[in-house]
Amino acid sequence: MLEETLSAIEKIFGIKTETGEYYIHALTHSSYTKDNSLPYNECYERLEFLGDAVLKLIVSTILFNMYPDYPEGEMSKIRSVIVSDNTLAQIVDETGIGQYIIASKHDTKQGVTKMESVRACAFEALLGAYYLDGKFSGLMEFLGKILLPYIKDVENNFAKFNAKAILQEYTQGLTKEIPVYKLIGSKGPDHNKTFEVEVLYKNEVIAFGEGKTKKDAEQKAAYAACIKLGAIKDE
Repeated sequence: MLEETLSAIEKIFGIKTETGEYYIHALTHSSYTKDNSLPYNECYERLEFLGDAVLKLIVSTILFNMYPDYPEGEMSKIRSVIVSDNTLAQIVDETGIGQYIIASKHDTKQGVTKMESVRACAFEALLGAYYLDGKFSGLMEFLGKILLPYIKDVENNFAKFNAKAILQEYTQGLTKEIPVYKLIGSKGPDHNKTFEVEVLYKNEVIAFGEGKTKKDAEQKAAYAACIKLGAIKDE
């Protein structure tokens, strides 16, 4: 199982794994270490902390080189979408990494390995593992390729990803009041919930949104509100 996992990770990233235990730890959820009385540092959380920093540095470098005329504020907005759990979970699904995440039997049955946050953390932990293995240049190449479509999507559909900021700026320009977001419900199992949010302006509901996270639902509600108020042109 160990060799199969390492071989799969090497194939996905196109980078050789030198220190096998790094990658196994990177794919191990804390429920597994607790269930098996293993040391805390054998789950992915410390590696995820490191990988988060590695990811932000690489994405910042990619954006810095791609957009030589962009001010830091614009690059920060794009980066925030690219390093989000939503984007990272999509990459995990796209590459098949999710099937190698290890959790306790109980939590696996409960669907913990399918949670967006868990998939994202495991991906960041793998970046941390490769960094410790001295593979930074390989990570630059891998992320440069796999993130490009996501970066282009944000660039081409920036209003959808930045709708909350656009809506707030627009409403403040009209009345100095800001929109308020309210969670009105959720549906689905814990590992695959859909959140429902409404956005209010001047104490009136102006739009609704649904998403796999509260933040995503708020962004979609904001985008719908922007269309309704004319802050964004409906494409």
